[in-house]
Amino acid sequence: MSKQLGADILLLIIAAIWGASFTLMKNVLDHMPSFIYLSLRFWIAAVLLIIVFHKSFKHINRRVMWHGLVIGLMLFGGMALQVSGLYFTTASNSAFITGMNVVMVPAVSALLLKKRPNLFAVMGVFLSFAGLFFLSGGLQFNFNVGDLLTLICAFCFTFQIIFIDKYTAHEDAALIAVLQILFAAVFNTAVWAAAPTAFGLNATVVVTLLITGVFGTALAFAGQTIVQKYTSPTRTALILTAEPVFGALFALVIPNSQGITETLQTNVIIGCALIFSGMLMSEIKIGKNDEAQI
Repeated sequence: MSKQLGADILLLIIAAIWGASFTLMKNVLDHMPSFIYLSLRFWIAAVLLIIVFHKSFKHINRRVMWHGLVIGLMLFGGMALQVSGLYFTTASNSAFITGMNVVMVPAVSALLLKKRPNLFAVMGVFLSFAGLFFLSGGLQFNFNVGDLLTLICAFCFTFQIIFIDKYTAHEDAALIAVLQILFAAVFNTAVWAAAPTAFGLNATVVVTLLITGVFGTALAFAGQTIVQKYTSPTRTALILTAEPVFGALFALVIPNSQGITETLQTNVIIGCALIFSGMLMSEIKIGKNDEAQI
């Protein structure tokens, strides 16, 4: 197995983890405000990653701190704006607009990193984009402030992927991963501190925090940061579009806070099929140099 294929498989597993944790996250937000949840989730992940990768801190310097800060800010901005946007727009609009980074990433990558996607990668992008349209039920064309916040969120996630690719080429990827999570935890805590709110803990909250903190944050974001050295930004964005696919599938078996599971709809089947077709299309190679381009 090549390093690139191994990286792509791990990214697909990460998308599955995020998809599975989406319903869990929605359930826990019934018990506490979003920034408190995000703060605790990221601190759990940060402490775990510091323990695991503590030896990487021997490479720390001002430059790598700055790189971790930039990526952490993009991660914080993406998640914070997505949650804030949901107060003003629909869940389907949020899913579709956030997923637009599958188109943004190859465009920005070509401009800033000079990494030009090949024809099959471009076709994969458009198949996945069409899949997102079906999966989300289509965009409701009444653009509002929530849609604007979500669009900025999509740009944040786009630049998170781009900056990971740029900075890990010359830095310790594990250290970048730890700093990214650590700074995101600090930013979320700062928002929480600006408007302190009381909250309660119960078994559901604690279990969800542990699952999403350990697997959905520490393992997932650290894994993404480390394996992106072996694949491209375009492929990363394409594979991570599988997150809403897994989210839709897990919603069929994981009940929401009212104990209700979702039913499989025709648009979900079409959307999932298109997204996976796009991912498979991106795996096609037409020459020896394609791996460096896509």
